[in-house]
Amino acid sequence: MFRPCIDLHEGRVKQIVGGSLDTGELRTNFVSEKPSAWYAELYRRDGLRGGHVIKLGPGNDAAALEALRAYPGGLQIGGGVNAENANELLEAGASHVIVTSWIFRDGRIEWDRLKEIVARIGKKRLVLDLSCRKRDGEYYVVTDRWQKFTDMTLSRETLAQMAEYCDEFLIHAVDVEGLCRGIDEELVVKLADWSSIPTTYAGGARSLQDLETVTRMSGNRIDLTIGSALDIFGGGGVAYNDCVEFNRRLSVKTPAAV
Repeated sequence: MFRPCIDLHEGRVKQIVGGSLDTGELRTNFVSEKPSAWYAELYRRDGLRGGHVIKLGPGNDAAALEALRAYPGGLQIGGGVNAENANELLEAGASHVIVTSWIFRDGRIEWDRLKEIVARIGKKRLVLDLSCRKRDGEYYVVTDRWQKFTDMTLSRETLAQMAEYCDEFLIHAVDVEGLCRGIDEELVVKLADWSSIPTTYAGGARSLQDLETVTRMSGNRIDLTIGSALDIFGGGGVAYNDCVEFNRRLSVKTPAAV
């Protein structure tokens, strides 16, 4: 299925090349003139659930709350989420909170922190963002706007262990994020094989064919987020309405998967 997104940077909806965050050479593909609520209302109108609002750095709280209020219960939110503010975000309208960096310290997972946030909100309201970069043939989880490598690699064992604490995974393939040069098919296949819970892949999608490919290669087990290639984000590769129609067709074929 297609999952929508609202990426926020400095209070505005943008599409950014993922690997350029915090490098001093930020590469921006698109800056919207429309507010975050416009996108949330669009997704609500078209019945698209499970999309994510991501706050890329400071200055995005107001825009994030506007999106959540426009589509209560329909969007997940990530970026700066921790045990102290998670409930507040859920009460503001998020269906789930998305967490990455807060549960890692010095490149290692802090199990006590993960258990703390689960104790506060429950695993059914938590999405773990295990976005990754490839190094030496392995996919390493990266944190802090995707600039810091952790010691965690994605594998069947890792995902099984982490699935005990969350409802879904969100995984950006950071090396191809925002480049519109095609998806990381190897990662998609691995995620479909390894993950036992709903998982959304993001990174590199450039055409409706990529959505069809992810659905086929994963056996309809991995959802796909399309960003920079989408026409509502200034892209020329994918029409938003075609993605909505794709979901509707897939829902008719596989109603149990919705």
